[in-house]
Amino acid sequence: MSPVALPGWLRRSVWLGLLPAVALLVLLIAPLGRLVLAGWAGDVSLTGAAATEAWSFWLPWQDDYLRWRVLWSLAQAGITCVLALALGLPLAWVLARFQFAGRTLVLRLLMLPFVVPTLVAALGVLALWGPRGVLGGWLGVNLHNTPWLLLYGNLFFNLCLVVRAGVDALGQVNARQVAAARSLGATPWRAFWRVEWPSIAPWLMSSLCLVFLYCFAGFGLALVLGGQRYATVEVEIYTLVAHELQLGQASVLALWMLLLTGTVALVYALLEKRLAAPGRVEPIARRPPHGMAQWLALLAALGVLFVICALPVLAIVWRALDAGWATWVTVLDAEVRGALWNTLRFSALALAVATLLGVLHALAAERSVPWRAAAFLPFVVSPVTVAFGLLLLYPSWTASLPLLLAAYAVLAYPFVAKSLSAGLDSLPPHVLHAARTLGASPQRTFWRVTLPLLRPALRRGMAFAAATALGEFAVTLFLSRPEWATLTTLIYQRLGHPGESSLDQAMVLACLLMLLALLAFLLIEWPAADHHDRRRSPASAVAVGAFLHA
Repeated sequence: MSPVALPGWLRRSVWLGLLPAVALLVLLIAPLGRLVLAGWAGDVSLTGAAATEAWSFWLPWQDDYLRWRVLWSLAQAGITCVLALALGLPLAWVLARFQFAGRTLVLRLLMLPFVVPTLVAALGVLALWGPRGVLGGWLGVNLHNTPWLLLYGNLFFNLCLVVRAGVDALGQVNARQVAAARSLGATPWRAFWRVEWPSIAPWLMSSLCLVFLYCFAGFGLALVLGGQRYATVEVEIYTLVAHELQLGQASVLALWMLLLTGTVALVYALLEKRLAAPGRVEPIARRPPHGMAQWLALLAALGVLFVICALPVLAIVWRALDAGWATWVTVLDAEVRGALWNTLRFSALALAVATLLGVLHALAAERSVPWRAAAFLPFVVSPVTVAFGLLLLYPSWTASLPLLLAAYAVLAYPFVAKSLSAGLDSLPPHVLHAARTLGASPQRTFWRVTLPLLRPALRRGMAFAAATALGEFAVTLFLSRPEWATLTTLIYQRLGHPGESSLDQAMVLACLLMLLALLAFLLIEWPAADHHDRRRSPASAVAVGAFLHA
């Protein structure tokens, strides 16, 4: 990044990272430390607890039931990685090599699974393949109480991650090397494995590490789709704490989750080091499909993306519209209005705090690589582990609104920090130097040039943070009061009630929550597209002088 991107007083300030550092220490590191001590020592005691539990650190591997939970959690994450790679690599190759109408829109829609709340996605899978499923009923297939529901839900969230990483990686393949391989007699298949695959493998392996982390530490999908037999360790931790009060077992399981996710996160970090910005390459030019085989490949790729990433969303809308007017009237009752109000105000307050923390963290990390890496900490630790650690460390604060909102903000602010850091890295230095040449002070350059150029990155980070806060589920289950019910907890309550009417109400509420998340994302992020295009224009340097003195 250019040295004139930030004024000197801001670069030298030691206070920028103080608030994010305190937030990470108090709300993440300290609770995790308490959890590690409890799990390693094999005992947990809470203020007011009736008894102290003692458990062996090796309990998950000594108990058949818990060992099955751990092994299944590892297996479903590994199977999802294999499926995501097997489907994602061909899809990425098609999107990277073919030019067709709507390609830009398809790439934009790949962000859709990251915006949809986890609980909404789980209900979408149920609406598609569960009892009375839209597609399952038509095909005569009911995947309820099978592992395929959870695996399908995992693919909904993670296939787009592999596809997007593959598209970006294939864009870094040098066309000259591929042409040289072909001129030496290599077939297209051999050229791919000998030239393209070594270039894109680190990108794909890095994305698969994230897929494994998201699946292994996932909570909402496993809670709704896993059932009793195929629930994961995260669900077991919640059950032990919320329903059985077995805090000792829960702490040991949480410690093993930290160790396993930390190992995968370390592998991810090592792979990321290999993905440093490459030198200038001549990418392979995209071309329109020619011939029946290429058109069929394109249609098949779009069809797979539609079935896995779009159908669950459409199934929720279909089931919600099919629920009938009587079910939609329930959206107007006092309980739903209260949950909607809680969702909106909690998310708005958390977004404000997350934006402040994210901006300060990004500015403080301008010259500090370790501090920049610290923004990944809330991504590595699952919300269930965070909430359980807070429960152990602050037992008298677990039903307080400030702690709930602070947990929301800590889980959401890394989106703002990472997006803003990327924006700082990509600032065009010629524009900043032009501002200084025209007589602008560092402070004036920062306020009139740097901040407007960073606005698209800030909006993008805030959009993902808002979607995260709106759909937060695990922390709310652990730390909320009944009167603080949000739409996510209300949906989960409806799922727990027997009868088709309760399921229909859950679908309607899920549709409402999905629309809220999409609306918040579009309102915050969509206007950034125009600024993003404008800031790359060569004419922007010429306009700096007029902009500074406007």
